[in-house]
Order: sequence, then structure tokens, then C-alpha cells
Amino acid sequence: MATAQPIFAKHGMVVSQEAIASQIGVDILKQGGNAVDAAVAVGFALAVTLPRAGNIGGGGFMLVHIAKDNKTIAIDYRETAPNKAHKDIFLDEKGNAVDKLSREHGLAVGVPGTVMGMELALKHYGTMSLQQVIAPAIKLAQDGIIVTLDLANSLAGLKRRIAQWPSSKAIFYRPDGSNFEVGDTLKQPELAHSFSLIAQQGSKGFYQGETAEKIVNAVQQAGGVMSLTDLAHYKVVEREPIRGQYRGYEVISMPPPSSGGVHIIEMLNVLEHFPIDKLGHNTAQTLHVMAETMKYAYADRSEFLGDPDFVTVPTQHLTSTDYAKKIANKIALNKTTPSSEIKPGQVDGDESPQTTHYSVVDQWGNAVSNTYTLNFSYGSGLVAQGTGILLNNEMDDFSVKPGVPNGYGLIGGEANAVQGNKRPLSSMSPTIVMKDGKPFLVTGSPGGSRIINITLQIIMNVIDHQLNIAEASAAPRIHHQWLPDFLWAERSLNNDTISLLEAKGHQVKVQQSIGSTQSIMITEQGKFGASDPRRAGSAAIGY
Repeated sequence: MATAQPIFAKHGMVVSQEAIASQIGVDILKQGGNAVDAAVAVGFALAVTLPRAGNIGGGGFMLVHIAKDNKTIAIDYRETAPNKAHKDIFLDEKGNAVDKLSREHGLAVGVPGTVMGMELALKHYGTMSLQQVIAPAIKLAQDGIIVTLDLANSLAGLKRRIAQWPSSKAIFYRPDGSNFEVGDTLKQPELAHSFSLIAQQGSKGFYQGETAEKIVNAVQQAGGVMSLTDLAHYKVVEREPIRGQYRGYEVISMPPPSSGGVHIIEMLNVLEHFPIDKLGHNTAQTLHVMAETMKYAYADRSEFLGDPDFVTVPTQHLTSTDYAKKIANKIALNKTTPSSEIKPGQVDGDESPQTTHYSVVDQWGNAVSNTYTLNFSYGSGLVAQGTGILLNNEMDDFSVKPGVPNGYGLIGGEANAVQGNKRPLSSMSPTIVMKDGKPFLVTGSPGGSRIINITLQIIMNVIDHQLNIAEASAAPRIHHQWLPDFLWAERSLNNDTISLLEAKGHQVKVQQSIGSTQSIMITEQGKFGASDPRRAGSAAIGY
């Protein structure tokens, strides 16, 4: 018997980080909606029920597989820098980076992409109207949600950042300023109004008119440079996904400006040279080979990755099997190669782990893998007065000062320097693995720069180690990102394994948890869903 059991469904499945939102997605599927209709409904619902990461004031990436046309589309609705942004925007007069400017300030806010991303997905690939799919989110915001332990703890823990803005304090804390307690009702009537404008007018109800004016007002009052023109000119981009092969499966993932797809494929190409199944699941030997592979990929990420509309990304080279073979030949099985000896590039600005991912599969074989975020938990913490909309601090994902370590000890690369209208680099990696031309695994995770490695491990756990999706999700994880030269391991990893890794030269740092995957495996029997046990409140729900 397996050590963990997934949720089974015959027809359709929604797996997200918040149970009410998952249920809303399933309700849409039951009404005859397809995976895209359900995914858009979940996206709007999470803006109410998971305010730290669900959003309409942020952005993200969606991978959509349409069964009848047998095609997969990458929808890039990442935020863009305001037109007036420039590469020194977060530096003081001495040329030093000022963290507050890129994190808790009007300058931190990128032009949001979520509303237009959801609208485009629905218009091109859905079957329902915006009004139909937003209706549940409007009702939730209007009537209120019951505060869970997870929500109460997160609002209390981040009070300094959120409550510094009166517009945010008024929504996310009690009228007397005290914290919400479990069982209280959180109502968001202004957010319901903003949703209603979108339901009636489409994305124009967000990027123009009343909501746009209130967003620009809030950003400018907080010292930012975003203009009405920036909002009016925002564009979603449909891109060709990144594709690769791994042991007979096709892996489809997000292209730049996400660094996810390129490096998942790059690492799988390298790992294909090793008998991973024979080496065993989470043995020191397997983890060593994985960690060494991760170092090479993250060194490349630092040097080459950025917005492809602004810099040339050598995707073909990085995902080629010849290149992978060269890396595989450099990996010694008995000892680690110090990061200092691996081609020095420049590592990019880190992302907050407070992103959220959800996966949806319908009865017709359509699939959606969606990852979106405000960047930090609750983004900048700033709600645009009168809108109920939390604004992102996504500008912090640019290299704030290329060549200088940021607060995470990471060095920014020129390819990801701040520039007007440019999209910051991301690690978000919504991924679909195909078997015999049909979706087999739909997955993704939050986790900042760790997302790429988290997604890699889900794929390997299923394909190399034959774990079911619940076991694959619960298994201990590791992470190496080249610099700093540490191997992070979850505390559930066996101590003996850690000792063996240290004997090979790895500097292991033990972490509480890494990621929050939301995954679906599709077999001839039906759909099997697993929500990561690492986060409270999540749910895989099917019918």
C-alpha cells in the first residue's frame, strides 16, 4: 500500500491552496464549464479567500492545454514596470539599494496583469462569461468569509507591513485595530464592487475608469510613478511553451520571462544521464546528483534569463541535449563541485515564497496549470483606497542593483535590470507532463526561487520513483541555487542521508518546509489530486 493517498475523481478535479476556492472551481465544472472557466473562477475567488497571494492586483503565468486541438498555450500575464521606471530607481544618492523602495512603497508596484490574463484565457479558451465566473467571488467578498486559523495567523504576523497603510488596516483588522480571531467574518465590499465593474465591463473595468484612477492615485500618493497610461497600455502575451522530453514523457512548461521551464528541462536533460530509479528515492546518491545538477542550472539562470522582449535568452542552447551531456560529464558521483568552480554568472533577485499555484482538469481532457502572486505575502501591503485591491510589490523581482548582492545574498544580473514596460524575471513554473500525447501530470508550486526545483522533484518522484501523486507531494525536498553554496533540506529528510551528503562535501542547511504543490495525475482510472500537506487550508476536490 502507498504511504499517502490522493483524492480520486472521475470527471474533473481542482486542487488549490484554499478549500472554498477549490469548491468554486468544481461547482463551475459541474455546471458544464471547462477547465479554463473553472480556473478563472478559482483565480478570482482566491483574491477573496487567500489575500496574501490570490489577487487581482498582481500577475502570473497560466499554461492551458486544449484537448480537441491538442495544443498547449502559455499565457504570460506578469506585471510590467511602469513606463517611467529606470535601472537606478531603487538606489539612494550614494548608489546604494534601498530595500523599502522596492518592497513597501509606491515604486514597488508593477502594472498588474491578473485581470487581463484571466479575461484573455476565458475569451480565447473558456465557454462561460466573465459575469458567470466572477459571480461566486463577488458573493464571497460581499457576504464575507469566516476567518480561518491560517488567515488569522498570517494577518497577525504581517500586521506591521499591512497596517502601516490606513486603507489596508480598515479591511484586514477589526474597527478598533485589533486582530481578527478565528471564526470572525471578513467582509470586503469594496473588492466586491471592483469585481462587479470587471464583470460588467471586462478588463476595461479595471484598467480604465474608476478602479484605474484609484489605483494610480494610491500608487502616486505612496511615492510611485505609475500612470493611467501604464494601466491602459498593459498587454497580456501568449507565448510558445518550453518543451522537453524525459524518459519517454513530454514536459511542457513556462517560457521566459519565467525561468522555470528552461531550467526544469535543462535539469531533466542532465538527470536523464543517470540511473535515478536504480539509485533510489531520496538516497544520498540521488540527492547528490540532483543538487549538482541544480547548481549548473541556477548558474545559467543568473546569467542569461530575463524578459525575452528586452534581452535575447539562449533557450535553444540551455535546453539542448548536447549541452546537458556536457554538464552531466562534469558531475562527480563521489564529491561535490564547489559553486565557485561552476561558471560564474550573476544570480538574479529572489522572489518571495508567498505565491500560490492551482491545477484544474475537466472531463474533456483540458488542463490548466496556473501560478500567480503579489510577490511578498500581501504584496506591498497597500490596498488602493476604495477598491479593496491589494497591490503587488513585484518590482522587487528585478535586479535592484545589478552586480550587488540583495538581501538574500543573491547578485542581480544585467538581463533583469529595471526598465520601463519590462517584465521582471520569475521562477513561476506551471507545468504539464504529457504521456502518449495527453496530459498526465498537472503541477506547480509557490516558493520563490525554489519553485523550479520543487516542480522538478514532483516530476522525478512520479516518473523515476513511481510514487502516486500524494506520496510525490509529501516526500522530503531539497534545494540548491548555486549561490549561496548551501544545500537546503527539509527537516523530514533522514539524518543519516544528510550525513552522507555532508561526507560528499555538501553544506546542508535544514529548513522547516519548501513549497506548496497543487497537483493532478490523470490515469485511465480517473483523476488523482493531491494538495501539499505543508500548508493549512488547501484542498483537492473532484467530482
